[in-house]
Amino acid sequence: MDDVKTENIKELGTSAPSAIQVLTIIGQIEGHQVLGEENKTTKYEHVLPLLAAVEESPDVQGLLILLNTVGGDIEAGLAIAELIAGMKKPTASLVLGGGHSIGVPLAVAAKRSFIASSASMTIHPVRMNGTVIGVSQTYEYFARTQERIVRFVTANSHIGRDRFLEYMLRTGELANDVGSIIDGQEAVSCGLMDALGSLADALAWLHGAAGQS
Repeated sequence: MDDVKTENIKELGTSAPSAIQVLTIIGQIEGHQVLGEENKTTKYEHVLPLLAAVEESPDVQGLLILLNTVGGDIEAGLAIAELIAGMKKPTASLVLGGGHSIGVPLAVAAKRSFIASSASMTIHPVRMNGTVIGVSQTYEYFARTQERIVRFVTANSHIGRDRFLEYMLRTGELANDVGSIIDGQEAVSCGLMDALGSLADALAWLHGAAGQS
């Protein structure tokens, strides 16, 4: 493997070019603000051009997205999710460990979504750290942003709007927060994710879908 391919894996979390391109979305989704060096991050400005290149490359037949993320910047996460959802090439996601917060839209953006039985997903309302101006406009902004997430998730999965909102607004389950944590089996049962699966399952689906395209 040459230096360029090695650098791809080290810096961007992507595989060397092959029939199936692998993208890792890990740690925190970094938006317009640069996070500290102590944080594991996925940088949207790296991922967006990579996705465009995968879609255009005649050598790549499919994309596998491996997710283990705590969430992060909403707009950066939605930007990545929209690009994945708009790809014509076969795409499969596999949640390992966790696909939390904005990781939920990222997980369901692929054409086929898998989750490990030991993984979990956290669904909660939109929230913001730091100073918040206590006016009605702030509430309206939060409500509109939350609606964008709800529309995207329900449009790209089999979960109904009411069920998703029920998970999002549940009280008494999370300490100091509102929302839900669901495991892999429940994520499939409620229609959020397509199937329980492993790396082999996701790759087998991708190869099959690539062969039919």
